[in-house]
Amino acid sequence: MTLSPLPPQLPPLREELELLPGPPLADGQPSWTLHDPSRNQFFQIDWPSMEMLSRWPLGSPEALLASTEQETTLRLDGTDLLNLLGFLQQNELLHIPPGMASALQARLQQRKGGWGRWLLHNYLFFRIPLWRPDAWLNRMVGRVDFLYTRQFLYLTLFAGLLGIAGIHRQWEHYSATLIDMLSWNGMLAYGITLGSVKFLHELGHAFTAKRYGCRVPTMGLAFLVLWPVAYTDTNEVWKLNKRQQRLLVAGAGMLTELLVAIWASLAWVMLPDGSLRNAAFLLSSTTWISTLLINASPFMRFDGYFLLSDFLQFPNLHSRAFALARWDLRERLFGLGDPPPEHFRPTLHRGLVLFAWSTWIYRLLLFLGIAALVYHFFIKAIGIGLFMVEIGWFVLLPFWHEFQAWRQRQVRLRGNPRAQRALCLALLLVSLGLLPLPLRIQTTALLQPQEQLLIYAQAHAQLVALPLGNQARVEAGQPLLLSHSPDLDAQAAQNTARSQSLDLQAGNAPFDAEQRRNWNVLQQQLSTVEAGSTTVAADNALHAPRASFAGVLHNLDPDLQPGDWLTHRELLGRLVGSGPLQVVTYVDEEDIHRIAIGDRAVFIAEGHDGPSLRLEVASIDKDASRSLGEPELASQFGGHVQVREKNGVLYPERAQYRVVLKLTDEACTVCRQHSWRGQLSIAGQWEAPGLRLVRNALSVVWREAGF
Repeated sequence: MTLSPLPPQLPPLREELELLPGPPLADGQPSWTLHDPSRNQFFQIDWPSMEMLSRWPLGSPEALLASTEQETTLRLDGTDLLNLLGFLQQNELLHIPPGMASALQARLQQRKGGWGRWLLHNYLFFRIPLWRPDAWLNRMVGRVDFLYTRQFLYLTLFAGLLGIAGIHRQWEHYSATLIDMLSWNGMLAYGITLGSVKFLHELGHAFTAKRYGCRVPTMGLAFLVLWPVAYTDTNEVWKLNKRQQRLLVAGAGMLTELLVAIWASLAWVMLPDGSLRNAAFLLSSTTWISTLLINASPFMRFDGYFLLSDFLQFPNLHSRAFALARWDLRERLFGLGDPPPEHFRPTLHRGLVLFAWSTWIYRLLLFLGIAALVYHFFIKAIGIGLFMVEIGWFVLLPFWHEFQAWRQRQVRLRGNPRAQRALCLALLLVSLGLLPLPLRIQTTALLQPQEQLLIYAQAHAQLVALPLGNQARVEAGQPLLLSHSPDLDAQAAQNTARSQSLDLQAGNAPFDAEQRRNWNVLQQQLSTVEAGSTTVAADNALHAPRASFAGVLHNLDPDLQPGDWLTHRELLGRLVGSGPLQVVTYVDEEDIHRIAIGDRAVFIAEGHDGPSLRLEVASIDKDASRSLGEPELASQFGGHVQVREKNGVLYPERAQYRVVLKLTDEACTVCRQHSWRGQLSIAGQWEAPGLRLVRNALSVVWREAGF
């Protein structure tokens, strides 16, 4: 790359710039901070840049470099001076000569772009200043000095130990309270509590910055993709020349939240049940979670990032790590031999690359989640547009920029052996995605006889007779047991008495004018009583179940005796027919097209002593099942089908098709003793993973595109 020649005279610096001493850098050299007061921006300057800036009034590049070489141990050349000059021009730190106003205005307008770009940037991120707290902080800063004392620190640590120990002893109650708060009212209370804690968080930054003499011009809300985030303008901490002070200001927000969490936890342990204890619970649970999971994360530009950056003395950590990771990726793929953007020791180099990839993966998942939330919380037409903006800006645009960087190097890539190997590897991966693979369909399944009858106890029933025992052979139509219900007997007696009374009234109707007028009413009442008697008779029939097929009786309780009272829906036994066995499963709508009648499958029962069987698909339902007939396959009972329960019925969350498989080998001596649940593997049609992913994505787009 050809560098621009040095100008004959150095352009003057802006007169209002301030140069302040800064903390030592990681390599031990001193640093300075260049302050632009008109924009309240700060720039860290290293020793060579400081030496050149201090000699800037010399005017001549040759005089500046010669003076630097004579008066210091530095050996600088024109490249160093050009880099500094480019930095000053890029950040508009040079004096604006007369007649340049129109050019600067045009440059500013070009940078802003049109109204579409302005709208995009203000949708993705914008700030709303709400308060100018500096004067109030000047009056109040002395009143919070006790929070910064060593005595208060020790007292807080002691309170934290008591609070954590108390929560540990009452953890079941604490976790149950957390679950009880998962409601609309609870979510509203959490939102209000989180907003209050975030206000205290920002006050922690503001008071600590003011304590070290920094000005705090504004506090307000910043919106990241319409998600509100509180902010405090503490840019003046760059004036501080002690790194420890900067770290304390950056971490003051999280420390404030930890203080709130500690004292709220202790309050929850000590307070009696009531509104105050509920408030303490909200403060403790909300603050612990928001502090540890959100603010401490270094992958976004929150407090954790600035703390890590200041601790490592590594300004612009994200951008520098990203640049190094992109260079590392190109070198691994193509081996172009480009110089790295910066040179680091090997351990730090690997750490920065790993940090960059972790941040990219974290942001990818986060932005995908935000895009989905934006889509669901807005009306459909706007939600789709905002979703596309999110995916395009945060996900696709970085890929596009990297592909553009590869395109700029296409001349060097054509004859590069490593680039050719990388291309072959990429084509191989794509072909693997498009190549049909023998992917098995894995589900849970239930092995059971085709003919079986489960015998359940009826409500308020007493066992009268149990004529059969375990392993008894039963013929079709033979009674299995006999029970009775005093409630049903009482209802039958009431219906009989009522029916006799109504019959008597109807018989007297020809001789009684009043009864003749109520003839229709008597007939309706008589029909109601007869219907009730029919219902009672049907319920009584359930107390004397009969075998609908021939088979063997299993699972009878040996301690069950006549006269025992039975629990409603208690399983009393199971009649197993002598017909063939079958395996029942449910297959998701994404996989059902890959299965056909006659496909092979393998069933392996749960447990070490269960059967392992070879199967064949016997039947496939044409329509999705509206309810789950085999509760053993539901997810809450260890199965694979996601369901929701309503009035005792299990409804699948997704379309599930019932599939029945038959055994190709009936040699299973223990299979008929009871039902077996196990893992089922079906050898369906081969399918390309990449095509399946594309098909699912297109189906989602097609489904969601309908208004």
